[in-house]
Formats: sequence, C-alpha cells, structure tokens
Amino acid sequence: MRIAALTKTPFRQEQELDRLHLISVFVAVVDEQGLAGAARKLRLSPPAVTRAINELENCLGARLLTRTTRVVRVTEAGATYAEHCRRILGNLAEADESVSGVIGLPRGQLTITAPVVFGAMHVTAIVTEYLERYPEVTASCWFLDRVVNLIEEGVDVAVRIGALPDSSMQAIRVGNMRLVICAAPEYLKKHGTPKVPTDLESHVIIGGGSVTSETEWRVMESGKLITVKLQPRLTTLSSDSAVSAAVSGFGLTNALYYKVAEHVKAGRLVTLLGKFEPPALPVHVMHREGRHASKKVRAFIDLAIERLRANPALS
Repeated sequence: MRIAALTKTPFRQEQELDRLHLISVFVAVVDEQGLAGAARKLRLSPPAVTRAINELENCLGARLLTRTTRVVRVTEAGATYAEHCRRILGNLAEADESVSGVIGLPRGQLTITAPVVFGAMHVTAIVTEYLERYPEVTASCWFLDRVVNLIEEGVDVAVRIGALPDSSMQAIRVGNMRLVICAAPEYLKKHGTPKVPTDLESHVIIGGGSVTSETEWRVMESGKLITVKLQPRLTTLSSDSAVSAAVSGFGLTNALYYKVAEHVKAGRLVTLLGKFEPPALPVHVMHREGRHASKKVRAFIDLAIERLRANPALS
C-alpha cells in the first residue's frame, strides 16, 4: 500500500506532461510578445496557443496575460511566473544535455543590450569572443539608448550605466564611468579655458542627447552636487554628433568618458574642470535569471565581468 501511495498514477504523469507543454507555450508567448509569434516559433496553430494559455490561467486561477486585438502584455503575476518557468525549462534543457554528453557547453539564443556607443566600442568584442568559445550559441545585440525591460522584452543580459532603480534583477558592478566636460585645444586657444563652473556661461555650449533650448550640466561645488543651466548654441539628439562638433573646435560638450576617451588620448579633446567633476556613474552587468541563470547566461556574464573590469575606460 505504501509503495502504491508513492507511485504516480498515469493520469498524474499525463497532467504533468500537459503542464510542461502549457508553460512552454506561455514562455514562448512572453518571449515573442504575442500569440502569433509564439505559434510560429512552436509551429502550432494560433488557436492551439490561445487554448494553452487559457488552460494554464484556469489551472492557476490567475491572469497571466492581458490581451487586446493589437497587443499582449504580461501581468505582474505573469512576469514572476514566467521567470520560474524559464528556470524549470532551463533545468530540463541542461538535463537533456547531460544525457547527450554536452553538459557544461552553453547553447541556444542569447540576447544582450547596452547603450549604442558603449555596446559598439566595448560589448561587441566580448560577444564575438563568447561566440567563438561556444559554437552552439547564437547572439542578438540590442544596442539602444533607452532602458530595455529585460522581462517584458525577453532580453537575457544588460550592461547599464548609471544608478539602478530598485529591481529584482541580479546586478554585478564592473566599473565606473566619468561624466566629463571637454573641448578641443584649438577652441581653448581662441576662447580661453574655464576655471570654475560659472565660467561656462561665457563659452559656446554643445548640448547632446536633446534639442531643448536649455541644457543642464552637473558639477560638484563645495562638496555638493549642483546643476548649471546653460544656453547651448548647438543641440543634437546624438551625443556622437555633439562630440564631433567639439572635436572640430566649435565649443564645449558634456559626455560620458567612454565616448571621448580616444579623442582625449589622441589630444583632439581636453577634459575641463576636473576638480568639479561629479561622482562617477556605476556600470553594472544585469540579468533576470538570478541564482539559477542558465549556462549560456552564466558563461557570458563571467566573461563580460572579466573583460569590463579590466577595461581602463571603466576604472
């Protein structure tokens, strides 16, 4: 009797297999941001995907997705559940790999996000090195100057510059990034070098990242972080073009150091008001899988931490 009580019935086993199918469909819907995309990925019909989601929600007694005719969004409960489901599916995938003799080798699709210029300059080389090490992995790089929601957009790893909001994400600090004011030597010869923050008001200002009539630069003065409001002569949505204008000798700009480091090293730009520089911004590698990160994510994070911490631009 005792053995029988511990043995799962065929009906119970069938239920668990069905649940595995349901959570696989649910995670696909979240990752693909829609029912149609999940159907294509799983090679199922859209009605079959809809039935699976409805059945899973009925089993749980909770709404996982909000659906309209145009968009599918994950609820707060659904986002939490999706993370648990990913870990379950990841553990099963690793179990399968152990049988096939490739345990320990990352495989699958990895998606990484970072700011545009920083990604191109410092993350791309890490990604290509990672792909050379692990031929069973493919990668997508989302280099965007906006904050990507890792859970809602199905991104595995992010490199973030700046203070992090309260979050359930796992974050590892890899360095710091200075925010500097700089100008070309030619400009400074013509117009002089600012000595204190108030001197900025008499200089040609290049505002990058917006096209507003006023720009605000942060500086430290008397031990306090203050904001200096300036009237730019040139504004641009692209910080790269602001740096280019500064290199040409047009005026002063304010930028994260990695965007101007090569120009400073080559003597094309000079950093200014160093003793008034604000505290450096933290740089983190973030991921959404916590302590149970998959092998492909763990392997990339380990490499990214090693390479970024050794990067002089982040020290």
